Amino acid sequence: MFYFDSTYILVLIGVVLSLIASAMVKSTFNRYSKVTSRSGMTGAQAAEAILRANGIYDVSIQRVSGSLTDHYDPRNKTLNLSEPVYGSMSVAAIGVAAHECGHAIQHQKAYAPLEFRGALVPVANFGSGASWFFIIAGLFFSLQPLILIGIIMFSLAVLFQIVTLPVEFNASSRAVSALGNLGILGQEELGHTRKVLSAAALTYVAGAAAAILQLLRLIILFGGSRRD
Repeated sequence: MFYFDSTYILVLIGVVLSLIASAMVKSTFNRYSKVTSRSGMTGAQAAEAILRANGIYDVSIQRVSGSLTDHYDPRNKTLNLSEPVYGSMSVAAIGVAAHECGHAIQHQKAYAPLEFRGALVPVANFGSGASWFFIIAGLFFSLQPLILIGIIMFSLAVLFQIVTLPVEFNASSRAVSALGNLGILGQEELGHTRKVLSAAALTYVAGAAAAILQLLRLIILFGGSRRD
């Protein structure tokens, strides 16, 4: 006999949200990648201008392979821009580059949510990987405390996803302000860039929602005193 676990609906919702968000960011980025900025600056040049304007001279800008693999690495202070962003003069590329500069500015100013997220990284990574070990061991040995430890450890990974949201929103806000204040993009172009960054933000919202739904499923299945 087949058994249908109704809590899989929570996982399915999370997957659908993530797929929709991923499709939206790719579609929006591709759309505005075809709109060339009037300034004629590339993503790398815009990033350098923003960093210098904020007194940041110890962050290097590097080209990395892949698409939308852009990220700021606080460990070695590198701004890593993907191929479609580094040398492109589109408003989409400039927006993404500016967003990563937002993270560099956060790092320079010791932005509290970024600092907290950084402290959570090792804990969240360990919790995400080890949580299922404790849950499975708890089920195998019928030890509810082990299951609860596993759920708590998984919740740390969820907390990381939640803390990421204000970090990403703030970086985008800093990016739009910098692009406008420095005159790198005009008002209409800033509107296009906001759409790109808003679509990108949805991927983090979807990721957080999926993690919360997975945690809720674990609590429903294993959070009680009985063994399912």
